[in-house]
Amino acid sequence: MDMTKLLGSQIGLDDFIFVHRKGRAKEIEIAKTNEALGLTITDNGSGYCFIKRIKENSIIDKISYISVGDHIEKIDNETMVGRRHYEVAKMLKDIPKGTVFTLRLIEPIKAGFSNIEPRSSKRGKNASYGNGKDTLRFKANGAAQIQKETDESQKGIDKINQLLENLLGISDFELATQIWEKGEDKLNSMDFAEAVDNSDLDELGFTDDFIIELWGVITDARAGRLKN
Repeated sequence: MDMTKLLGSQIGLDDFIFVHRKGRAKEIEIAKTNEALGLTITDNGSGYCFIKRIKENSIIDKISYISVGDHIEKIDNETMVGRRHYEVAKMLKDIPKGTVFTLRLIEPIKAGFSNIEPRSSKRGKNASYGNGKDTLRFKANGAAQIQKETDESQKGIDKINQLLENLLGISDFELATQIWEKGEDKLNSMDFAEAVDNSDLDELGFTDDFIIELWGVITDARAGRLKN
């Protein structure tokens, strides 16, 4: 494997490798006609951010050259390599409405996935994987773990994501999950605020009012007061 053609370098002996190979680079000028661009961004924990989801009928959805899986390399002339997904989301949010800016993206080579079959219902009924209740989480340090999802946590994360979309203008499920994890074992808002301040979330500069709003969502979700 030619390592210079890979996005990411944290590969160890005996790892099972999923590769995002560098494809064509493309630079696209975008007129920000709305506060929300309609992007969900994720990262691989190794300094590379990718487009995870594009909201239907959004600004980005109307640009056919931008696709899910594209690596966000630069915003204007500033590199995004080495940044977390929420940092990229905040930079896009902070671009004033009415501004024309340039995204430099690198699309993945997709030909290698053309023969992969879709999921089917042929698995055994007792299979414990692929049931939508487990989530593979990639941590900032590159580690990964499978977590059980409960209805309460899922509702809480969805609600936090809505608050983030109102704040940042970009849906960010990973960031919402990270916030939920900071508060799920806390007993009060002060402990939650301290956990946020002592993490990389502090870089986002959440106000005290927003922290209290997030804590309200967490406690409501725990008590089962959140509806779908």
